[in-house]
Amino acid sequence: MTAPIVVDAHHHVWDLAVRDQTWITGPALAPLRRDFSLRDLRPLAERAGVRASVLVQTVTVPEETPEMLAQAASDPLVAGVVGWTDLTAPDIADTLAELRGMPGGERLVGLRHQVQAESDSRWLLREDVLRGLAAVADAGLAYDLVVLPHQLPSATAAARRLPGLTFVLDHAGKPAVATAELEPWATDLRDLAAEPNVYCKLSGLVTEADWPHWSVEDLRPYADTVLDAFGPERVMFGSDWPVCTLAADYATVLDTTRRLTTRLDPHEQARVLGDTALTVYRLTLP
Repeated sequence: MTAPIVVDAHHHVWDLAVRDQTWITGPALAPLRRDFSLRDLRPLAERAGVRASVLVQTVTVPEETPEMLAQAASDPLVAGVVGWTDLTAPDIADTLAELRGMPGGERLVGLRHQVQAESDSRWLLREDVLRGLAAVADAGLAYDLVVLPHQLPSATAAARRLPGLTFVLDHAGKPAVATAELEPWATDLRDLAAEPNVYCKLSGLVTEADWPHWSVEDLRPYADTVLDAFGPERVMFGSDWPVCTLAADYATVLDTTRRLTTRLDPHEQARVLGDTALTVYRLTLP
């Protein structure tokens, strides 16, 4: 079998001179308080054999998405962009059409919102949010779920309400790896995985662990739960670079994913490493 195509389905970039990243606070996150660009990522991705990537939003402002699309238009590494726009806006369909018409707009593959920051655990089930999510489905885009474990039931209910929308769970729903807790995350994750329109990113686990003192075996129960619940055909690798650098460098994150998927056969591992992302986000390789 030929070597699998590797796609990094989740990474970020930011320029603090353009926009502050207000979520980077406190001494633990201090290493992230600098600029991270595609120029920084490209050599790391090339050395790791990554063929394409998906650039994901970081802040809930409308200006960021056009900027990311422009970067995608100028860099062949970025095959897709998951951006942000206000799901509750009455004119969301028009906004999505405008984004698709911008330079790089053909690389818009999805949207997301920092649901994890919403105090209402049922935010995804608000009628104005559901209307927005329906518009995302009508536009042929996916919706990335960035939620905390207690918000997984609402994500499941939303996926049930909108079977025509493809949902992608970021960072496996952020389980409590550092404290070695599996429940109720595992049960709620399996409920979400029972919805056939939901996929999951095997990403972000290193920074949910007790970094920098983590091991692959610390992550294995969570990765195994994800793979068992979704099956490899609905799981995709994401580095979560540069956030991952708090706990591990880029090459280590990819190597860790390979080690966590060694029990899979070569075809199944290829799904996780790249094929699922290519299919779900409808990516075109450079």
